[in-house]
Amino acid sequence: MDGAYRDVAGRLGEDAELTLDDQGRLHVSALQAIPEPPSLLGLRRLVGAMLPRVGLPEVVLEVMSWLPGFVAAFQAVSGGRSRLEDLHVTVAACLCVQAMNLDFDAVVKPGVPALERHRMGHVDQNYMGVENYRAANPHLIEHQAGIPFAQVLGGGMVAGIDGMRFVVPVPSIYARPNRKYFGPDRGITYLNMISDQAVGLAGKVVAGAPRDSLHMLDVAFSQDQGQRPDILIADTGTYSDLIFGLCPLLDTEYRPELADMPDQRGWRIDRTADYGPLDVLARGRIQPEKILRHWEDMVRIAASIYTGAVRAYDITRMLQRDGSPTPLGEAIQHYGRIFKSLHILTYLADEPYRRAIKAVRNLQEGRHSLGRRVFHGNKGELYQRYHDGMEDQLGALGLVINCIVLWNTVYMNAALCELRAQGHPVLDEDVRRLHPFRRRHLAVTGDYSFLLPQLEGQLRELRDPAGHPDDDDDEDDNDDDR
Repeated sequence: MDGAYRDVAGRLGEDAELTLDDQGRLHVSALQAIPEPPSLLGLRRLVGAMLPRVGLPEVVLEVMSWLPGFVAAFQAVSGGRSRLEDLHVTVAACLCVQAMNLDFDAVVKPGVPALERHRMGHVDQNYMGVENYRAANPHLIEHQAGIPFAQVLGGGMVAGIDGMRFVVPVPSIYARPNRKYFGPDRGITYLNMISDQAVGLAGKVVAGAPRDSLHMLDVAFSQDQGQRPDILIADTGTYSDLIFGLCPLLDTEYRPELADMPDQRGWRIDRTADYGPLDVLARGRIQPEKILRHWEDMVRIAASIYTGAVRAYDITRMLQRDGSPTPLGEAIQHYGRIFKSLHILTYLADEPYRRAIKAVRNLQEGRHSLGRRVFHGNKGELYQRYHDGMEDQLGALGLVINCIVLWNTVYMNAALCELRAQGHPVLDEDVRRLHPFRRRHLAVTGDYSFLLPQLEGQLRELRDPAGHPDDDDDEDDNDDDR
C-alpha cells in the first residue's frame, strides 16, 4: 500500500487524466467511449441480420432439445417419477408465462394436452420453483461456457452484481417505498450476478431498494454452478469498508465502481509517511493492532460464510449495533481499508482497470434491458404478495434470460463461423465488443407457438444478411466504454 501511494504520487503531473485541485483533492477524467471502427459496425450489422427470427417459447424449447439434463432437473415436489407426456412443453409454457409476466390465458390451447389449463396449473404447482431452477441453471451455464464466442467475451471468473427494480402494486409486507426507483409506489429489488460471459449465476429478491452491500455476498455465495468468481464488480451501492474486509478473507477481489472521486478517503498505516500531493487522500489511519486482536474471529466468520453455515447478511448486521460497528466489525473495517485504499489508487492510475469495471457494468445493464423486454406483461409490474412467489417468478425470468443468452450465443457463434468461412474479416477485438443480449429477432408478444420445426439435431438456417439490411439491432447496444 505504501508503494502504491508513492507510485501514484510520482505519476501526478505526468498523467493528464489525473489532476489535483487547489484543496488537494484528486480528480480523474471520465472514461471516453472507445470509437467503434467500421469493421465492428459492419460485423454487428451482419450478425444481427443473420440471426433467425424466433418466438420466445421456441427459444426455450430449442434449448431444452440441446440439454436433456436441463429438462430432467424439473422434478415433482413429491419426488416421484413423472408420467406426464410432453412434460417439457408444459414446463416451457409455465416458464414463459412467469418470465413474460402473463396469465395462463396467453398460452393455453384447448385440445393440446400439454397446454390445457388444468395441466399447466398442475405443473406450475408441482414442478416450478427456485430449487428446480437452481438445478436446471448449471446446464445452461456449462453449455454456454464451452462456446468459442462466449470464451472470447471472458474467462468466466469475473462477475458483476447489480439490482433490477420492480414495482409491486399489490399490498405486500415484502415491498418497500423508494421514490427514486418506485415513484409513489412500493417495490422490490432482484439482486443478480452475471459472469463476464454474460450468463446469470445467481439471484436474490430483497425488499425495497436497500444498500446492495448487505446482500451482495449472499448472492455471490449462492451461485448455481461451478467455481466462484475471483473478482466481484458492483456499483457504488455496494460500497462498504466491511465488504472490502470480508471479500479478501473469502478469497475474492472486490472492485466497486467509484463515484465522487474527489471526496474519497484513502487510508495509511504509517502516520509519518510523506506521500506528497496524496497526503490529503491518505488522511485516514489503519490500526493494525485492532486487526491482530480479532484476527482469529475474523477467520472464523469468513469460514462460516464460505461454508454456508450462516448468511453473510446476518453477519453484516451482527457486526453493527445501532449504526456503529462492534469491535469485531471495526477490526474487519480496518482490514478492508487496506484493500479499499489499493482499489482507489489502482482506479486512479490504471485506465484499463476502470474500463474493465465499466465493461462488466455495461454487460449487466444489457441483461437488465433484455429482462425488461421479456417481463412486459402487466406493465412490467410484479403482482406477487409473498416472498416465495416473488423468488419463483423472478427465478423463472432469470432462467429464461439465460436460455435466450445461450440461444443467442450459439447462433451468433454460428454466424461468426459462417462469416469467416465466406472470407469476411472477423477480428477478435470486434467480437469482444458484441454481446448476447440481442433481441430484435426475438418475439415476446403475439400468438405463442410451442412447436419446434424438424431440426433433426441441427441449428436453424441463418438468414441472408443481404435480405435484411436494416437489422443492425442498434437499439440493443449500450454505450461501449470497453
